Amino acid sequence: MAVEDDNETIEKNCSEPAVHEFPEDIFTNRERTRGAVLLHIFAATYMFLALAIVCDDYFVTSLEKICEKLHLSEDVAGATFMAAGSSAPELFASIIGVFITHGDVGVGTIVGSAVFNILCIIGVCGIFAGQVVYLTRFAVFRDSFYYTLSVVALIVFIYDGRIVWWESLILMVMYIGYIVIMKFNTSMQNYFSGKDDKGVANGNAVISELEDGNACYEQFWDDPTWPLLSSVKPTKMYTRGSVVMVDEMMNSSPPNYRFPEAGLRVMITNHFGPKTRLRMASRLIINEQQRLMQASNGVDGALVSDGKADTLENGIMAEDKLTEDEDNELSSPFSLPAGGVMNILKFIFSWPILVLLYFTVPNCAKPRWERFFMLSFFLSTLWIAVFSYFMVWMVTIIGYTLGIPDVIMGITFLAAGTSVPDCIASLIVARQGLGDMAVSNTIGSNVFDILVGLGVPWGIQTMAVNYGSVVVINSRGLVYSVVLLLGSVALTVLGIHVNKWKLDFKLGMYVLILYGVFLCFSILIEYNVFTFVNLPMCQEGL
Repeated sequence: MAVEDDNETIEKNCSEPAVHEFPEDIFTNRERTRGAVLLHIFAATYMFLALAIVCDDYFVTSLEKICEKLHLSEDVAGATFMAAGSSAPELFASIIGVFITHGDVGVGTIVGSAVFNILCIIGVCGIFAGQVVYLTRFAVFRDSFYYTLSVVALIVFIYDGRIVWWESLILMVMYIGYIVIMKFNTSMQNYFSGKDDKGVANGNAVISELEDGNACYEQFWDDPTWPLLSSVKPTKMYTRGSVVMVDEMMNSSPPNYRFPEAGLRVMITNHFGPKTRLRMASRLIINEQQRLMQASNGVDGALVSDGKADTLENGIMAEDKLTEDEDNELSSPFSLPAGGVMNILKFIFSWPILVLLYFTVPNCAKPRWERFFMLSFFLSTLWIAVFSYFMVWMVTIIGYTLGIPDVIMGITFLAAGTSVPDCIASLIVARQGLGDMAVSNTIGSNVFDILVGLGVPWGIQTMAVNYGSVVVINSRGLVYSVVLLLGSVALTVLGIHVNKWKLDFKLGMYVLILYGVFLCFSILIEYNVFTFVNLPMCQEGL
């Protein structure tokens, strides 16, 4: 946001750096250029880790409890609270950009994160899946179509470099429309696929409809690549809610399915929101790998023989069977994790964050803290805001020291840092053949980033903080970057279509090349290589 009331800055032939909007750094610019900037890079990286931990272990868990208490359907929950959980770092980076730095770092982060999510994550999934994964056409078309509308609206609104109140309002209303679409997602999918609501979706039968944990029920599986239960008949099940017992499915399923395959197919049903499905799948894989390592050391996983599973083979306990000791060990920073040396090193590296959050935020994943889910929500939100502030502060200092514009730092460093956890989770599930889930998730979550991540901060500024004011977009190059974003979405969907809706190595390489092209063009545009779009950033003497 330009400083319109300062006559001195208007006449300058350079733009004021956002670094002056933060507290003064303890190092001078000379000291940073001589090596102290490495400390800032380390601090920014550590903030990425802190955000990943607080979002995954506390914020998302509290949102799941809120959705449960509000009795939201999974599709609506996934499009609202779950999307907020996965995109919280980008949202707070945007808020900081509007209200603190008055610059474009927040917009750059969201645009860069969107491209990273679509191109880089899909590319990683395609290259490392190790097999051909067939994508669901309806899900890709639905999310791509609405995302394209969102990007087009963003281009129209930022073209003149000024955001007014009604433009931010339109973005927020568009997101309400997306929630409505997700509310009727199943009916729409059945309509476009030519099947009625009581038919078998995508040709795969599934078992559902539990009554008191002991009834026969039917449900739909919406993934055409996993016909796990195509021959399973309703059986007696002893569980709660909508979780299907894995051991009974294993007994009814073809014998060539191993436990991770059966377990993952249970956890990716449409009972769960897209982010929850993705992250639960990755956790199940990791848990199973750890169980196998323990079994090789003579520690066997607990098995069931009476049909009432108290523990699953992957070590996940039934919620109502947790003892106090097990409750204390859950996410405790005072016990070393199972696994190899890398797990222990990661635990030691993140230990200060784990201890800080352990004593300041109640973990509502534990039964004894479950009723404090609202407190967990507010406290984790506070920590996300604090970590995001330090993250943007450090990245702004890094960019200023190296002479890199804020927009480029947002499109590259901040975007990659806030999206790495999702990339890792997508890679884990892609290696198990679940690339379809990862692809649908990456495109759908970007709708939240643009419509809410930008619309809400702009709306608060123009309608609440200072009614009738405008948010000024400093960088003209952002318009070109968003146009490149629109082109990357179109080329990605075109590539998927030409590749016959298959996610494989060829498609992965194709989208990664697109990501490299996007970064190159965005950087060249910001540096005025093709045409003049930005004033250079003002630099102080060394």
